[in-house]
Amino acid sequence: MTDHLRATATTNRARRELLAWRNAIFAIFFLSGLSLASWVARLPEVRDQTGLSTQGVGLVILAGSIAAVLGLIAAPPLMARFGARTGMAGALIAVSLGLALIGIGGSALPSIPLIVIGLAFAGFGNGAVDVMMNVEGAEAEREISRTLMPLMHAFFSFGTVAGAGMAAAAAALAVPVVVHLSVIGAVIAVGAIVAVRFVPKRSELGDPAAADERADAASARPWTERFRDGLRVWGDVRLLLIGVIMLGMSFAEGSANDWLTLAAVDGHGFDPAVGAAIFTVFAVSMTTARVLGGPLVDRFGRVATLRVLAATGVVGLSLFIFGAEMWVIVVGTVLWGIGASMGFPVGMSAAADVPDRTQAAARVSAVAIIGYCAFLVGPPFIGFLGEHFGLLNALLVILALMVMAGLAAPAARERSGKPGATGGESDASAAQA
Repeated sequence: MTDHLRATATTNRARRELLAWRNAIFAIFFLSGLSLASWVARLPEVRDQTGLSTQGVGLVILAGSIAAVLGLIAAPPLMARFGARTGMAGALIAVSLGLALIGIGGSALPSIPLIVIGLAFAGFGNGAVDVMMNVEGAEAEREISRTLMPLMHAFFSFGTVAGAGMAAAAAALAVPVVVHLSVIGAVIAVGAIVAVRFVPKRSELGDPAAADERADAASARPWTERFRDGLRVWGDVRLLLIGVIMLGMSFAEGSANDWLTLAAVDGHGFDPAVGAAIFTVFAVSMTTARVLGGPLVDRFGRVATLRVLAATGVVGLSLFIFGAEMWVIVVGTVLWGIGASMGFPVGMSAAADVPDRTQAAARVSAVAIIGYCAFLVGPPFIGFLGEHFGLLNALLVILALMVMAGLAAPAARERSGKPGATGGESDASAAQA
């Protein structure tokens, strides 16, 4: 009886630890979304305070985007050197510092160089934490044996909604930008420090203390050696095909964020209010699909889910591009949002699904770079094509990329048979097959 109670307590404690780990990653995703939306929503006031032109705003944002790509690239060596816990906390503290500098340079002491420095901190921190939180998310869902990445990315969306809402309230109450962004930065820093305490230390992902505790010779290799091994992932054809999935889906999502409203107004002749409403339909559809999508992946697998989503996106884009009636365009927008919803999170899970856990960070970083390049390059490319061929015609490029993503879907097949399956489970599944 005593042994039974002890086993039950151990099981409960393990489950509590797993749930705490999952919730901590939910919080990290939320804080990342909160940081992004908070400063973007106050951008008009920052522009007015500093006298930036539209082109100047674009160049300032570009500085943050470049820093974000550098953060993506730096994430694997940072994780190898400091571990995921310290890495995520440090990255979000850099974001909080960046927000404070943006606030100071955008209102208290108007200074474009100060804003650029702030965006460099915020962009680098968000780029780095993006890789780390996705690696942790993939590890958590592997151990919990449930697909959680779509829901984790939904928490990022929840963070953006919360950030935009609080920014709107701060603007309405005439709260200075520096006060608003400094408070948000402090919340993010404290939240990150608290959240990472519930993330387990794992030597295979670079946590030094875990390596000391386990005294595992393979895990105790120098971090520089682990990093060099991580560079080899770029030669993995399967990983590059997962990158194709990320490219198509990210292109579809990023282009919608920047061009869907204008396509509805300029391409279909709707007024701006209707265009904004149609974009809201897209955002709600995407977020809802991410909230509900995890069980579908568990039920049908990554490959089938991605193929159906790609087909859904193709149908939705076709209806949006070629539709004439309002209801057709709205239905197309809903299907577009659903189709583009889970390519990024499912691609992250697939990239991290490898037996050698030391490769997980480098693989996630690689596909994240591909995905974020689509976010960065896609919108201006669509704008260039739209200028010469019309915005609706330019969206045909997304259609082609979604088809490519569907064709590349087999690369995302579960290596362990299901999320979180152990090697023994995988072997048993193979034997049954």
